[in-house]
This record gives sequence, structure tokens and C-alpha cells, in this order.
Amino acid sequence: MAPRLVCFDLDNTLIDRDGAFVAWARWWVDRAGLGPDAVDWLLAHDNGGFTPRSELFDGFERRFGVGISVDDYDREHPPFTSVDAEVLDGLAALRTAGWRVAVVTNGNVAQQSAKLAHTGIDRAVDYCCISGAVGVRKPDARIFEIAAEGAGAGLEGGWMVGDHPAYDIAGGINAGLRTIRIGSHHAVDSPIADHHFESVLEAFAVLTT
Repeated sequence: MAPRLVCFDLDNTLIDRDGAFVAWARWWVDRAGLGPDAVDWLLAHDNGGFTPRSELFDGFERRFGVGISVDDYDREHPPFTSVDAEVLDGLAALRTAGWRVAVVTNGNVAQQSAKLAHTGIDRAVDYCCISGAVGVRKPDARIFEIAAEGAGAGLEGGWMVGDHPAYDIAGGINAGLRTIRIGSHHAVDSPIADHHFESVLEAFAVLTT
């Protein structure tokens, strides 16, 4: 039997993506010489990262008269991300226990790869599957099949851990995985995960017992 697989979402699951965005926005606005209302505008229109960056930054330029380059954002935002040592320890404990661990994240390759490298998560898991690299996005079950193959694991008996019901939880269910929802970042409440915790650290306790 192939080793079992645990898939983790990246943003707002393994890392605090929203906190990193706040830090980047404050830094960028201060550098541009704008006021706190510019930060407030970015936070109000970011939609947890789901607003396309070109759309977000076009709106910002119309409102404040200053442009933000998507390429610059992809380079400048990842250094504001971080990962708790306890999260890396949890990933290591899963692998020690015989699980294969994969990150399955929607997003562009430049942005997500830089976050994974900056935090060291890419070195703490068996495989990183970025939708922009493989051409398929959660909740499509195929992205989990790609992740399983890349990690050298099977889907049977596996788990998906993430914060978004419509992408992470629905995607995991589509792939036949059990699911754990992290946090309450999104208003949508369906589909329902097998477990719902505020912190990914609580998920590690379930997965290692």
C-alpha cells in the first residue's frame, strides 16, 4: 500500500497570509508617502487575496493616483510572511510518523514559490503543488492526484487541511480525502469539514493520533 498523504493549504493555514498582507500594505504605503487611508483601502478590497492583483492595484491607482506593480508585489510581499516553529515541528512529526506531506495551493508560481522558500516550508514537506504550475486549481480533484503522485503517496486514507470551504474542503471531499477546516476567514460554511479548528496546530494533534 502506498504511504498516506496529508495535504495542507498554504495561505491562512500554514502561514498567516492576512497578517503578512497587512504588514506589506503598511510598508508600501509608508514608502509611497501616503496616509493610513491607503492601507485601509487595500485591506478593505483585498478580499483575503482573492481579488485579482491587477484589479486591486488598478483600483488603488484610480483612488490614490499611485500605481503598484504586480511583479513588484510578487517580489516584495513574500518576505513579510513567516511560519511558526511549531508548524514546522508538526510537519516534521507527520513525516516521522510515516505520512507524506504536500502543500496544495492555488496561486501564481512566483508568489507562492517565494513564500514557500522564504518560510522554509518547501524544505519541510515532500512536495509543493502550485495551481499556476500544474494548470489545475482546487477544488478540482486532479490537483490532489498530482500532489499525491509528486509526494509518492496514495489518496486513500488521506487528509486535506485548509481554511476555505469552497476550495480546500470541497476539493478534499472531491478527491475522497477527509478534511479539516482551519479558522473562520470565510463566511461560507459549506461543505462541512470532518473537523474545524482555529489553529493548524490543533489539526496536527488529530493527524498524529
